[in-house]
Amino acid sequence: MQSLAQKTPMRRLLVINPNINPAVTARVRCVADAIVGPRTSVTVVNPIKGPFSIETPEDRDAAVPEVLDLVGSTLHHLPDACVFACFDDIALFETRAMTRIPVVGTCEAGIAATRTIADRFSILTTVHSAVPGIHRLLARYGAADICTVRAAGIGVAEAAGQSDDAEKRILVTIEQAIERDGAQAILLGSGGLTGMAAKLERHFSIPVIDGVAAAIKMAEGLAHLRMQPGQPQPD
Repeated sequence: MQSLAQKTPMRRLLVINPNINPAVTARVRCVADAIVGPRTSVTVVNPIKGPFSIETPEDRDAAVPEVLDLVGSTLHHLPDACVFACFDDIALFETRAMTRIPVVGTCEAGIAATRTIADRFSILTTVHSAVPGIHRLLARYGAADICTVRAAGIGVAEAAGQSDDAEKRILVTIEQAIERDGAQAILLGSGGLTGMAAKLERHFSIPVIDGVAAAIKMAEGLAHLRMQPGQPQPD
C-alpha cells in the first residue's frame, strides 16, 4: 500500500534570476534548497545573455527579452509554478499572459508577506537608481502608504559578494529605516541580498523578510493547491 507521500506528486518550481551573475543565482539556489519541502523540486536558472546586474531602466529593458526567451523555452514542459528572483518583478505580467501556471514576483510576494507582520515597514535595496521603480511597484500593489524605500548605495554584485563595506552600508541603512522611518520590519529588495535575512534579523531584533524566499514559498504553496483533486490543471 502506498504512503501518502508516495501518492503525492512532486511539485516542480522554476526560479529565474533575470541577471546573469552566477553568484546571485547560487545564492538564490541555496535559499530555495533550504526552504522547500521534500516533495518539491526546484530548478534555478538565469538567462545566457543579458545584464550582469539590473540596476537601471536600461538594464531592465535589456533583461526582459532574454527572460521571455528563457520562459518561452519552457512552454513545452511547464513547471507547476514559476518565480522571478528579482525585485523589479521583471517580465512577471508578460509571463502570466504566456502561461497558465502561478507566476510569482519577488516584490509582490515580499510585500504581501511583510504586511502580515508589520503595520509599517521599509524596503532595503541596493542602488539608488532602483528606488523610483520600487515606489511604482508599491503604488501598484497598494502599499505606498505603509512602506518606505532605502538604498544602501551598493551594487547588486557587491551585495551578493558580501564584502565588509557592503555589510556596513546595509547595517547603517537599516538603522536609518528603523530610527527615521519607524520601520517595524525590513523587506530585502534585491536578489543580491538573498540569504541575508536571518543574520540581519539577529542583529536588529525586528523581522527581516527575504523577498526571494517569500516568493518561492508562495509559489510552492500555490503549486500544491493546484495539484489537489478537483483543481484545474494547465494544458
